[in-house]
Amino acid sequence: MSAASSPTRTARAAGPSPTKAGERGPRTVPVVWLLASLAVALLLSLTAAVSWGSSGVPFGEVWSTVLHRVTGGQPRPGTQDLIVWQLRVPRALLAALVGAGLGIVGTAVQALVRNPLADPYLLGISNGASLGAVAAIVLGTTTGGLFGVGVSGAAFLGALLSFGLVWAVARRGGGFSPLKLVLAGVAIGQFLSGFTSYLVLRVGDEQQTQGVLFWLMGSLGGAQWSTLVLPAGAVLLGLVALQARARGLNALLLGDETAAGLGVDVVALRRELFVVTSVLTGVLVSVSGAIGFVGLMVPHLCRLVIGGDHRRLLPVSALTGAVLLVVVDIVCRTALPSMELPVGVVTAFVGAPVLLFLLDRRLERG
Repeated sequence: MSAASSPTRTARAAGPSPTKAGERGPRTVPVVWLLASLAVALLLSLTAAVSWGSSGVPFGEVWSTVLHRVTGGQPRPGTQDLIVWQLRVPRALLAALVGAGLGIVGTAVQALVRNPLADPYLLGISNGASLGAVAAIVLGTTTGGLFGVGVSGAAFLGALLSFGLVWAVARRGGGFSPLKLVLAGVAIGQFLSGFTSYLVLRVGDEQQTQGVLFWLMGSLGGAQWSTLVLPAGAVLLGLVALQARARGLNALLLGDETAAGLGVDVVALRRELFVVTSVLTGVLVSVSGAIGFVGLMVPHLCRLVIGGDHRRLLPVSALTGAVLLVVVDIVCRTALPSMELPVGVVTAFVGAPVLLFLLDRRLERG
């Protein structure tokens, strides 16, 4: 074997990244059984999400209605078809899609910047999306939103604006180092947040105020069948793209020099990861608002079970994030009889203690 071909073959053979202190090895739980268990848990949580609410629907009736509509049946008389098929099923599916997307983006971003405290919002994309959404609510009309694109469309345009600014700053001087990405993301994010705060101060009535606050804290209440197409496609393509780069993600955790020695084009890989994670984050935030802690917490929990190999970690994080956010949305809808809690409030209540537990676990193991 020639010396020139050695790095390429070594890169292809690169296995999982070294297990960090406090994490179990990647073979603790067979990944096939874990994925199957998570798939069953997701199916059960989706059924519960459609069944439970102010008007309860038995599990059997849920599946009867869903199968009837999936097989091409016409809407049944009464309100049950409306509640199950038009209201709760799209919302439950959107929760699963957003949770899965945040799980895989959080996993990728933590490898991209080599920071276990990184989350999908570290690079400033959500700040741009928030600016676009708030601008649509405050400055737009009640029907068309800003520039006639609606709140979600304006949020995605804001995410693209933030992406362009961070890209322009991070690429100055060549390279895409983790430090430059983080600093550019934080700086641009805070800059755009200043505009968002100014617009919030201009909110003119109570309805606008509630809309702004719910969007900034995360909400799945606007889910419709038509809103599922974009996030479904983005999550699927994002997972495929990141899974194809799983070995490169493993190599990045070993350091840039080691990754380059394994045949990885570190700068090109970081650019690709930045594009994929930014676009996916923009899509997710545009349909659900900024939902914190999911992308930060899920990768840590999954690493405790299966280790740090991204070939296993990415699909497990996707399913775990989906289950988590579906369950959280059930709590948001049913915890209080007279109001619905913002999703971000519940994820913060759950996520903060879990992260403190993980931190304590790491400190105990040195």
